[in-house]
Amino acid sequence: MQLTINGESRDVDVDPDTPLLWVIREELGLTGTKYGCGIAQCGACTVLVDGYPTRSCQTPAESVTGAEIKTIETVEETETGRRVVEAWVANQVPQGGYCQSGQVLAATALLTETPNPTDEDIEYAMVNLCRCGTYNKIRAAVRDASEA
Repeated sequence: MQLTINGESRDVDVDPDTPLLWVIREELGLTGTKYGCGIAQCGACTVLVDGYPTRSCQTPAESVTGAEIKTIETVEETETGRRVVEAWVANQVPQGGYCQSGQVLAATALLTETPNPTDEDIEYAMVNLCRCGTYNKIRAAVRDASEA
């Protein structure tokens, strides 16, 4: 099967129902995307599929053939992604850091779609779990990375 990941067409020999997370991590060696809960609840495994935040632990590889998949490894290739990463660092968001790749991708997707989000927009979009509870810093970083 052929997948487009981070702008590169990749041939992978996996069962069609293999979770995208395992293709990304185990087959392609891109380890920035994390395994969290395994049931698409926490968001640590978030990647962007055609720009939309997607929980890769429950997404069958076959379902994303023909889509553009972006992982944390290339988030800074866009201006929005760069702003998000800079705001994350400036606001000292990461504590444990395990959830951060998913959080950064969710924020990047939000700001790509809604460059000047309201607090309500941020609350609605930023639903990934953070064990360290840095939600206030996450919201501040999203606001700082916006185009407002």
